[in-house]
Amino acid sequence: MAFDYSLIGKRIKLARDKQGITQEVLAEKLDVSNAYISKIERGKTPINLDRLSQLCVVLEESPEYILSGANSSTRDYLRNEINLMLEDCSPDKIKLIMQVIKPIVEFKE
Repeated sequence: MAFDYSLIGKRIKLARDKQGITQEVLAEKLDVSNAYISKIERGKTPINLDRLSQLCVVLEESPEYILSGANSSTRDYLRNEINLMLEDCSPDKIKLIMQVIKPIVEFKE
């Protein structure tokens, strides 16, 4: 299973923002550099399991959520994942995605 490090980074940033802490504070708590946190949040550097575990404790999030977006505490986690994926899409790509999903959403079971 391949991980999308840009999505992992976005989830880390969202969790950090939710806690109201800066990259500097997070870096200090994890005993790493600000640049390292920045690279992780931008998806430029993969995070190892030990660091992920430490990060999850500090951010009060589950590794499951950080890695896959699945979070048993919210029913809308897939909706959040879709929104994260759409953030970097061009208007043309979003229009194409809309054309693909509209028939699925409108399908009556």
